[in-house]
Amino acid sequence: MGDVRDQGHFELGAPAIVCRWRLSDGGLPLENRHLRALSRRMVCGRAVSTQLVAWAKQHIEWTLRDGSALNPNGVLMIVVDERGQAAMTVGPYEPIGSPSAAALARRALASSREASETGVAPETLWVARGDTLVCGMGVAEDASGAVTLVCDLANTVGITVIREDGVARRLLGGTLDYDEAFLVSDEHGVVCAADAAGPRGARLAEGYERLLAAQKKKR
Repeated sequence: MGDVRDQGHFELGAPAIVCRWRLSDGGLPLENRHLRALSRRMVCGRAVSTQLVAWAKQHIEWTLRDGSALNPNGVLMIVVDERGQAAMTVGPYEPIGSPSAAALARRALASSREASETGVAPETLWVARGDTLVCGMGVAEDASGAVTLVCDLANTVGITVIREDGVARRLLGGTLDYDEAFLVSDEHGVVCAADAAGPRGARLAEGYERLLAAQKKKR
């Protein structure tokens, strides 16, 4: 995979992977989940090295200590170039706002195109259909850190989760049957569609927010 180095000591090449992970009070609540997902990503057809994952784990603490003072509830960003060189930094968080289901579907489609190269989609579209949640991923795809969290939250409250490929595409095409729609994002958590909100998505969004609040209590 090449070298992993501190930001500022070298010049990154063309980005191959860009991870954006939400912070809470200067901490990274989903750290272990994000690192597991990072280990499943690909750069130019090769798996991310264990060296890079170890570097990321080591540098998260250092980066947050030095960089999160201005943006304690911001975003930790990791960029990996085509040679496997990596840099890490912290920046401000900008919420999505009140997007439509179609807008969230377009984000998920862009993310799925990213996943075709890197192996993991940082954002996925989910829908509620009756008593079941449908995650817009193929059954063999590797999940992002946020997806594994939402699956666990759903399991905790007894909501069945299944996977289906093409959810975002079918929603945009008007051929998808659904009651609610929401985005699951490493950066934004659970974002319910303004025009297709409902109790299941809201419950998961509340669970995600409780996780952020629990991080603040730890610090």
